[in-house]
Amino acid sequence: MPDAGSTLPRRQLGRYLTEWRTRAGLSQAKAAQLLEMGATSLNRLEKGQNSRIKSRDIQAICDLYGVHEDLTTALIGLARQSNVKSWWHQYGDVIPKDFDVYVGLEAAAVRLVSYQPDLVPGLLQTADYDRSLVQLAWADSTDAEREQRVQIKTHRQNIVTRKTQPVTLDVVIGEAALRRVAGSRKVMATQLRHLADMSTRPNVTIQVLPFEAGFPDGISMPPFVILEFGNAAYAQAVEPPVVYLEGAVGDMYLEKPDDVNRYHRSYEGIRQAAWDAAASRNLLRQVAREYEQRER
Repeated sequence: MPDAGSTLPRRQLGRYLTEWRTRAGLSQAKAAQLLEMGATSLNRLEKGQNSRIKSRDIQAICDLYGVHEDLTTALIGLARQSNVKSWWHQYGDVIPKDFDVYVGLEAAAVRLVSYQPDLVPGLLQTADYDRSLVQLAWADSTDAEREQRVQIKTHRQNIVTRKTQPVTLDVVIGEAALRRVAGSRKVMATQLRHLADMSTRPNVTIQVLPFEAGFPDGISMPPFVILEFGNAAYAQAVEPPVVYLEGAVGDMYLEKPDDVNRYHRSYEGIRQAAWDAAASRNLLRQVAREYEQRER
């Protein structure tokens, strides 16, 4: 049975603590000495293995590393969420609304499996496509704040295109995502050509589920992402995979093996019903041409 310390909030907390210790230029041993705690205790915290996390310890660590106040609040919130398995993260509850838990998970993953029925996946969006969505979703924000969100999304996409160990991306996109216009027909033409070009990368597989495929799983599946973190020695997972479900007022993270396997089975059914990668690439370019012709 997995150790209770392997829950997602603890793992995310450990990642941030390790990152900020490194930024502070401290070895684990030196940090533990300055914090007056055992090196083993700090090591367990960084690996997400401590089942009894004290808020005052996290505060002391953040003070030592120079972590800014907003992030310190978020990390203390992660510590307080340390006893859950399937985690419902409600925005603005224990953890501040502006703290994006998912982005940290995404950056640590080695493989992302995703089904997106209506929308182009974020890691494959062009800046103009994303900009058109941000303008609607964050209508009350300033132009500078909205543009910052676009730039953050662009930066996230580096995990797909970097030369060293890019993340493997397996995606099925519903045909509706090709037909629903975001921004303008010109924006859509550029976006679909970008998808077609990205699908030629060895680490990216993009398939389109046509309308005519109906409902491969017998129900209308919501968008989801399965995040996998690779295997260590003896084919044991470095960390258990996680299913991410985005919501309007909060996100759900599923870790139970039965739940993760259920989504894997659903994805496999959807993938088999979709056009293959080559046919999908041709369709993307065909629909892009249609948008361009209508634009003239």
